[in-house]
Amino acid sequence: MKFISKGPKETQKIATDLAHKIIKTEKGAVIALEGELGAGKTTFIQGFAKALGVKEKVKSPTFVLMKKYIVPQNTKRKIQNTFLYHLDCYRVVNEKDLKIPEIGEILGETRNIVFVEWAERVSKIIPKKHITVHVDHISENERKITIT
Repeated sequence: MKFISKGPKETQKIATDLAHKIIKTEKGAVIALEGELGAGKTTFIQGFAKALGVKEKVKSPTFVLMKKYIVPQNTKRKIQNTFLYHLDCYRVVNEKDLKIPEIGEILGETRNIVFVEWAERVSKIIPKKHITVHVDHISENERKITIT
């Protein structure tokens, strides 16, 4: 699927639509985010998290590598104990640099929703069954978002 976003609100709307599709599946997902610096990857995650009902402010975990958010149980998502993880691999060379002992468990837990920014740097640990979101600059405000 390809989309053209004319600004951050449209990017978040596209993310909201994807979140609603995932909510309906009653399963988790690993979402690999690709795109250059400043393309809108974190903006996408913010829209997605909001659609899931995450109350905390979502910020890029560039310096801490990973943040964990509780996804509140609600009538739309019946699975209990769901977490949204946000990994930012900008500062890593490859998966050996992650230094997150439980990363395999996090990626393997079918209830979790895991976003991996700069996923191409840790491609060896990304499950074969995942969603890829690629964000490209078109202009200062416009982005092309490809979801596969």
